[in-house]
Amino acid sequence: MTNTQIPAVRPRPAMPPAAAVRPSVRDRGARLLAALFLAPTVVGIVVFTAVPIIGSIVLSLFHWNVIDPPRFAGGANYRTTFTDSTVLVSFRNTLLFMVLAVALQLLIALSLALALNGRMPVWLRSAFRSAFFFPLVLSAASISVVMKYLFNQDFGVVNWLIGLVGVAPVPWLTSEHAAMATVILVYVWQQFGFSFLLFIGGLNNIPKEIHEAAALDGATGLRKHLGITLPLLSPTLLVASVVGIINALQVFEQPYVLTDGGPGDATRTVVMVIYERAFEQLDFGEASAVGVLLFVLIMAVTALQFRLSRRFVHYQ
Repeated sequence: MTNTQIPAVRPRPAMPPAAAVRPSVRDRGARLLAALFLAPTVVGIVVFTAVPIIGSIVLSLFHWNVIDPPRFAGGANYRTTFTDSTVLVSFRNTLLFMVLAVALQLLIALSLALALNGRMPVWLRSAFRSAFFFPLVLSAASISVVMKYLFNQDFGVVNWLIGLVGVAPVPWLTSEHAAMATVILVYVWQQFGFSFLLFIGGLNNIPKEIHEAAALDGATGLRKHLGITLPLLSPTLLVASVVGIINALQVFEQPYVLTDGGPGDATRTVVMVIYERAFEQLDFGEASAVGVLLFVLIMAVTALQFRLSRRFVHYQ
């Protein structure tokens, strides 16, 4: 019987301590270069976002009219805000505007994106894309000025056109319900181009093999879009809805130029109230309090969207 020799196990060399492992010159250079590229963005966020938010929160605790020194008010500005009927109506109008405008914006953008995603000459598809995106390039104030003339009850082009078919002139900007509808239409006409481009990109990222397999299984038309396109497009839909809601909650130019918040307070929004309190009444403390409440509302709605996205958003 032979003896089996077991080879000796050589001990592994001890690893140097972590302190002894130093980054090379190349690693330090890469980190420095990354920090230099990130610095403008970080500085911009701190200066133009973090500092104003903190400043608004602090200012909301004071009475300040720019002329006299600030006086500490504690929660008085917030108590005034919660009992001010104009502020409460502005929040109601803003929420109503957000729901209707974003829903209409996404519906129009998605419908047009699906229509243009079909068989169409390249030049015609490019022309439609440019036409739909063009209003977004223009300023909201200039568009609102033009629309104010188009929707004028007495000499507007819109009432002239519907008058050709025997319809009586509509008080687009002076009726309580018509004014809000007009503001929503003008806003959606300018803003839907952004969502439209997002949906075009999302549709192009869906593999063609999936649609071909669905066609072989007999899925066509609305059934294909509901069962395949929308679930695969849900991440893009989430981004479009988040951006759309944040923008809609901060609407200002369209109602300010078209109706000046009227008739009465029918189209007055939260940002309009902030502007009026700060620059017309010189009550920067109360204006900051309203701004803080709007910020909290935006954060809450956005957090709710991401919470619900866990159930409705499907990633490939």
